[in-house]
Amino acid sequence: MRTMNDRNSPERIMREMDWNLLRTFVVLAQSTSVTDAAHRLRLTQPSVSTALKRLEDRVGKRLIHRTPGHFALTEAGEVLYREALDIQGSILRLSTLMRDMTDEVTGHVRLSLASHVICPLFDQVLAEFHTENPRATLAIEVHSSAQAIETVSARSASFAICLVHQRNPKLEYMRLYREFFGLFCGPSHALFGRRDLTRADLAGRSAVSFETDRLQDALKPVTLMRAQAELGDQIIATSSHLEEVRRMIIAGLGVGPLPLHVAARDVQDGLLWQLPPYDQTAAVDVHVVWNPRAVLNRAEQGLLDRLLARIEVTPIEDRTYR
Repeated sequence: MRTMNDRNSPERIMREMDWNLLRTFVVLAQSTSVTDAAHRLRLTQPSVSTALKRLEDRVGKRLIHRTPGHFALTEAGEVLYREALDIQGSILRLSTLMRDMTDEVTGHVRLSLASHVICPLFDQVLAEFHTENPRATLAIEVHSSAQAIETVSARSASFAICLVHQRNPKLEYMRLYREFFGLFCGPSHALFGRRDLTRADLAGRSAVSFETDRLQDALKPVTLMRAQAELGDQIIATSSHLEEVRRMIIAGLGVGPLPLHVAARDVQDGLLWQLPPYDQTAAVDVHVVWNPRAVLNRAEQGLLDRLLARIEVTPIEDRTYR
């Protein structure tokens, strides 16, 4: 008679596990329903439901709570999702690693960047890397910081450059640069062009901001700066992309935060106007994030090593942009 221990034995799971079931589960975990997952996978809903049932039978655990209006991973589902992401990342990298065994030092580097990373040090490292490795290919994808970190966890990105709120103990971090956020308005705003402003002039004004502008998230310093300026509690528009926050500020939707060194050109061109507080701007750190368990090809490892080495020999004062 088979016991529960037999069903959950590592040997049995290793022997019977099907990668296609794990792939389906990863999509399910990233979806809002079985129907949504079926649409993403281009399969029928019964096929996806059957795959989920087979996977639950093989691991001996319920993986997703499904009731009308509710679709969420169980505790066991959360654990399996994290491990399945690792497995998926390894499989996605196989073709690159096999090609790299015979090619020159080429390889493909895939970077995940938060929106609008402006860092001369990083640009210089990229230029030097390309000069020395002209056949290495590069893809840069822009994500929210949380999504960028997820791609590193899944080993589908070589490394990420983004904001960091909570550190994953399985990943490594190094601060790349520090930037300072100020508050700005656009040409149609009532405060635009005024030089005699105080914080009191901002009280109750509508605001636009980033999705991570919350006390419990990566832009907590910006949240505190907005609170000190006594802006209205309601943020009327948000985006995870800096370019879109900039667009909404310039369009006059409300007062919003931007990095000072990024906004400088727009201020000079008359598209943005800086508002108080001028002397207590919000400091935010941008990090390089990588997965020490990922097996990198020579191009990926070379670029990452070059960037980390440059950071280590460059004082933080020279990596701080005001």
